[in-house]
Amino acid sequence: MSALTVGQDPDQSWDELVRYWEEMEWPEGSKVEIIEGIITVSPAPAVRHNVIAARIQRRLYSVVPDDLEIFQTLAIAVPSRLGMLIPDLVVAPVQDCAEAESHIPAALAELVVEVTSKSNARHDRVSKPAAYATAGIPLYLLIDRWAPGGPTATLYGEPKGDVYRVLRAVKFGDPIDLPAPFGLTIDTAEFPVD
Repeated sequence: MSALTVGQDPDQSWDELVRYWEEMEWPEGSKVEIIEGIITVSPAPAVRHNVIAARIQRRLYSVVPDDLEIFQTLAIAVPSRLGMLIPDLVVAPVQDCAEAESHIPAALAELVVEVTSKSNARHDRVSKPAAYATAGIPLYLLIDRWAPGGPTATLYGEPKGDVYRVLRAVKFGDPIDLPAPFGLTIDTAEFPVD
């Protein structure tokens, strides 16, 4: 099943768009994001997608300090890019998240992880990294199960404007290292492939 987009008035303000996102009754179990000013409703991810996210989360728990937490359904806002994004994993300060109502500023995130789905891989490859870089998120890990040359894992960092630099890129089967503050090696050989 592919994502559904909900048309919005282009003259609508960011606050009005967020209010609509917060107040609508969306299909249960769906992932509802605002990507470049367009509300996108995606079905729940496939099991293999969740297995990959869970394996990364399990590894991160061994290195994340107590003042940070790993979240699976945390919305992060990038108003300058008209984005309310819900990465597969977000590492952010637990205190700031505990005080938030429906979302946090994306700039609070230390790391975001996206695992591509076949129907919306373009968002994870193009729109979301531009938003994450704009917000100044230090690290973005893209697990691209549907990359044209086969499944890959790419770590982006050093954001400037809306662009990241590729720090590391590997094919599934090879390890990928996350730098400080994580200092962690993730073995992509553990990831299921389609």
